[in-house]
Amino acid sequence: MKISDIPVKLLGLTLILFLSEINVTLAQKNEKYNVLFIAVDDMNDWIGPFGGYEGIKTPNIDKLAKKGVVFKRAYCSAPACNPSRASLLTGVRPSTSGVYHNNQPWRPVLKDAVTLPQYFTANGYEVKGAGKIFHNSFNDQASWPVYFDVPHSPEPPKKPVNGFANFDWSPVDVKDEDMGDFKVVNQGIDFFGKKHEKPFFLAIGLTRPHLPWYVPQKYYDQYPLSEIKRPKVTENDLADVPAAGVKIAKPNGDHKFIKEHDQWEKAVQGYLASITFADGQIGRLLDALDKSQYAKNTIIVFFGDHGWHLGEKEHWRKFALWEEASRVPFIVYAPGISTLNGVSDRTVNLMDIYPTLVDLCKLPAKKELEGNSIAALLKNPAAPWKHPSVTTHGFGNHAVRSEKYRYIRYNDGSEELYDHDVDPLEWKNLAKEPKYAAVKSELAKSLPTLNAKDAPTVKESGE
Repeated sequence: MKISDIPVKLLGLTLILFLSEINVTLAQKNEKYNVLFIAVDDMNDWIGPFGGYEGIKTPNIDKLAKKGVVFKRAYCSAPACNPSRASLLTGVRPSTSGVYHNNQPWRPVLKDAVTLPQYFTANGYEVKGAGKIFHNSFNDQASWPVYFDVPHSPEPPKKPVNGFANFDWSPVDVKDEDMGDFKVVNQGIDFFGKKHEKPFFLAIGLTRPHLPWYVPQKYYDQYPLSEIKRPKVTENDLADVPAAGVKIAKPNGDHKFIKEHDQWEKAVQGYLASITFADGQIGRLLDALDKSQYAKNTIIVFFGDHGWHLGEKEHWRKFALWEEASRVPFIVYAPGISTLNGVSDRTVNLMDIYPTLVDLCKLPAKKELEGNSIAALLKNPAAPWKHPSVTTHGFGNHAVRSEKYRYIRYNDGSEELYDHDVDPLEWKNLAKEPKYAAVKSELAKSLPTLNAKDAPTVKESGE
């Protein structure tokens, strides 16, 4: 059929539809991105995309990893909930603010800080938070036009079950629907089901796998005790660690209890079960987004606030400057920008989230932010990058992580150095070997030049 044979009216209608499609496409390109900000508490690198534990079941995080870019060398600014979250949400490093620990309220020393959600609100976004975004004790009401608090989760009738105090693990005879994180995710699902006239910033914070590891029985059942594997450790791992590091590890505390009460496998089981429970909630949230009208125009940022030790370096919990305490799961998906199934080996930090979202969403630049935009790494995960990652734990204690080395300097001047190319588990401290003097000198250039005095503390802080 020739064009001359097509009725004029049909040609006109075809042209109108064609131009409409172009206009829709252009409109989509000019739309502001929405942001889904997913914070997970105490989740280390054991999840599937990071390969930390063989046999972990995290299908939903795995699916997100294939969609966006996985940052294999991502680290927290501080290995504790409060300083990590306060710093990434304000753009101010712990060494600049003096907020180093969980018992230090951050807002009194950062009175003028404009938090990430505040900045999005100021730039015309609809902003909502649900669950644990800031440290629970010091949530910032000024940051949230709308906020859904952290709901209580069920606990065993008699506790502790296997551990002591909050350091405990056990299945609970409840349904997923009874768990606080389930209710938090419901807030996100409901949000995606509504019409939003403005672009939005939605922050969803999950509490598990934070202690205590109380989750429904079905998640424990996925990890039979007979199949549990302990982390790889070596005898006398603290022998070449300076006294400042041994003091942080506290080998005669949690680790001694675990060994004396034969709880290592049970504790690992509890942690794995809690991760898989969290993964299920993340899946519910992401499925709701995928089914919504916002799926094609929403940036997803997924991260854990710090790492977690399960016996490595004779240490449990976070609160340390080694790899397991500071390495975090970090995945970013930006429609039309991020590489599909991308993997980056560059050293990035949670401090980079704020400037990256400002960059991607084309908000006015904030030069005072102490992180770096990783937008270039989303486009090309192997792009040149000259930013070692810095983690701080307490006044004057820092770790610098390059792609090859971890260098730790404590406030008494003592040091640790690990070559990750040959020693990924950080078993051999090279700091005293003369041939590494130049390596230490180069890494030390990234240490903070400002070490703010400790912010005031309060008695109650939680973990």
